[in-house]
Amino acid sequence: MSIEIHNPSLLPPFNHDLILKMNAVIDIGNTFAKIGWFEQNELLEVQRKIPVETLLTVLNENRPTQAIFSSTSHQTQPFAQALTQQGCQTFELTAQLPVPLKKDYETPQTLGPDRVAAAVGAMVMFPNEHCLIIDMGTCVTYDWLSADAVFGGGIISPGLRMRFQAMHSFTKKLPLVEADGFPTLVGKNTQQAIQSGAVNGLLAEAAGIIARYHAEMGNCKVLLCGGDAPFFESRLKKPIFAVPNLVLIGLNRILQYNVSSQKV
Repeated sequence: MSIEIHNPSLLPPFNHDLILKMNAVIDIGNTFAKIGWFEQNELLEVQRKIPVETLLTVLNENRPTQAIFSSTSHQTQPFAQALTQQGCQTFELTAQLPVPLKKDYETPQTLGPDRVAAAVGAMVMFPNEHCLIIDMGTCVTYDWLSADAVFGGGIISPGLRMRFQAMHSFTKKLPLVEADGFPTLVGKNTQQAIQSGAVNGLLAEAAGIIARYHAEMGNCKVLLCGGDAPFFESRLKKPIFAVPNLVLIGLNRILQYNVSSQKV
């Protein structure tokens, strides 16, 4: 999906006398964007649910000195070009952008930038540790990061809302329902049965995959992020490290990595 930026020259010019030394890391979803504001390694603020069409206005209100864009659904080049024209050093997380880990993946050009950023975030949080990163978003991804900073691949599975939607879309009679609290195992009507199947099914999947990773890959830190992570965090076997801003932390590290590389 492409986004057209109308009249980037009409954006207010940067006043370099007023600039704070802040990094902006921007994660763009299907409808909304999220911005993490960093000073060096410190996350100062997270702005969520920013309509994509207002993203540049929000960025110019805070005047970042460096920025990185990441998206699995939109072209980020128009946004990056508009910020660059205003004097901001800007990067886009593509398959070609250098990152501080090795990708042991047969098709790195198809590897989602959110998966890469989350893996780098895990490396920042737990250096020299094996990590299993579970991102519970539209899809659920389970990715392996070795202690020597090698992204080893993983699993992509349907997310919670996708499971509800699939049961409704591929049958004639099952209604479209949503999660309403955590359901009992045994549903007493069709809606409850669907809720139990989607929610308890995903919980069982996650618990089983975590157990298999521990058995087959060795002990590891298990990191949980994504929009549905809070729904499952307390029900997965400990220890689980919930890191809601893991992707933003990884994007900031990738940004710092590329800024430093250009200075060499």
